[in-house]
Amino acid sequence: MSSEELTTSLSALAVASQAPMASQIGSSGDLSSEGGAQVTCFSEDLHDVTLHFQIIRFSKQIYAWIGCNNSAKFGHLYAAATTRLGDGVSVTSVLGGTSDNTGSSMARRLVLKTGLNIILACNIPKDSPMLEAAAERKLVEKLRSLGYIRSKTGEANASTTPLSATH
Repeated sequence: MSSEELTTSLSALAVASQAPMASQIGSSGDLSSEGGAQVTCFSEDLHDVTLHFQIIRFSKQIYAWIGCNNSAKFGHLYAAATTRLGDGVSVTSVLGGTSDNTGSSMARRLVLKTGLNIILACNIPKDSPMLEAAAERKLVEKLRSLGYIRSKTGEANASTTPLSATH
C-alpha cells in the first residue's frame, strides 16, 4: 500500500466516522458545546521512512496515531493526563509496550505542551531514536499549527476552542 493510498484510506475512515467533522462543528468552532471532533491526517518522509499521522481533537483530549511506511498497524497505545496534585503527568500503557517505551515519554511531553489528555498510538520501529525524535517533532509542529500547543505563558491556545473550525 503506497503512502497516498494509506492517506486516502485514513481520510475515508475519518469521513465515515459518526462524530461531526470540523466543518460540521458550527460557526463558533467550539468542540465542547457540540461534542464533535476535528480529524487531521498527513504523511511525512523522514530519514528514508514514510511516517503517517492521524490527529483527532476532542473537546478535552487529543488522540494521535503515528504509523510507519506502508503499515497501518495500530502499535502500542498510551494514555497520559495531568495529575490532580500539580504539574505531574501520569502515563499508562493501554495496549502493548511498557512505561519505558518512547511512546510513553512522547505522550507525557505532549500533555505538558498541550495541557490536554493524550491518547497516543505509536508504531515506530524499535531502536530508532532519530526517527522517534523526528516523528515527535513533526507531530508537535502540526499540533502547533492547529493551535493545540500551549503558548509560552503556559495557557493552552485551544483548551476548549480551536483557532478555527476549518483545519
